[in-house]
Amino acid sequence: MDIESSGEGEHLWLLISKKDQNTSWVAGILAKLAGIKRNDVGYCGMKDRFAITTQWFSLHVPGRDLDLDTLIHNDFTILRTARHNKKLRRGMHQGNRFKIVLREFEVEEKSFDDRMKLISRHGVPNYFGEQRFGHQGNNLHEVQKLIMADKLKGNRHGTGLYLSAARSWLFNLVLARHIDNADGSLDRLQDYTGPLWGRGRSSADRNAASVEEQVLKDWQDWCYALEHAGLKQERRNLILRSDSVLYDWIEPNQLSLEFSLSRGCFATALLREIAQLSRPSYVPI
Repeated sequence: MDIESSGEGEHLWLLISKKDQNTSWVAGILAKLAGIKRNDVGYCGMKDRFAITTQWFSLHVPGRDLDLDTLIHNDFTILRTARHNKKLRRGMHQGNRFKIVLREFEVEEKSFDDRMKLISRHGVPNYFGEQRFGHQGNNLHEVQKLIMADKLKGNRHGTGLYLSAARSWLFNLVLARHIDNADGSLDRLQDYTGPLWGRGRSSADRNAASVEEQVLKDWQDWCYALEHAGLKQERRNLILRSDSVLYDWIEPNQLSLEFSLSRGCFATALLREIAQLSRPSYVPI
């Protein structure tokens, strides 16, 4: 955790370990067990459901000393507690640490070593992962329905998940076009950013703005909806870099990976580039 607790305050912080449970589900259970409103539970980011994950939650319990026994639940384990005067909010953390085991991973070790050197040198495309878009892209289908009904209005209206999906999809489209234009050369894109669409003037330079205009001309209804949903335009790096990726062959065809990523970046973006090794037509970065 890269946020230091103050040791006192109205918020009880809980470091929780969970398996096969998503963040929102655990937050709802904590609210019920603590007898507080769901909005009084905070957390920094969303963790994958199908994994063993550890993250901090905060409970707003002014003037109360909760008996931790009342928070025991089969879906998670409380590892640590702390007091703080602030609620945990999305984006307060700096990044995430991952440990992933790839099984039945058949590849020549030298080819893998060469691939990892390329990834370390050039980075990988900073795509939003498929999980942002829901099973079979259902979140994107829901975005279109909400836009057509003029109901994509933001978190207060329960559509925050779909706002994120819409922004992420547009960003991925722009990123894909940049890679096509650069003939796959990531070095040419190191200093480029792409749009997280919203209201306000873009800070993109002339070349980047031209690409975005071309790509998004057929998505103006989505852009318009995001502009009027209370979001401000932001920028996101096109290339994702991890300072150190540690890997170890546990046994033949079984690989352990450990790495850190900045907040908002997806481990699947890195795994996607490693997986290119299995393609017969694979071309190095």
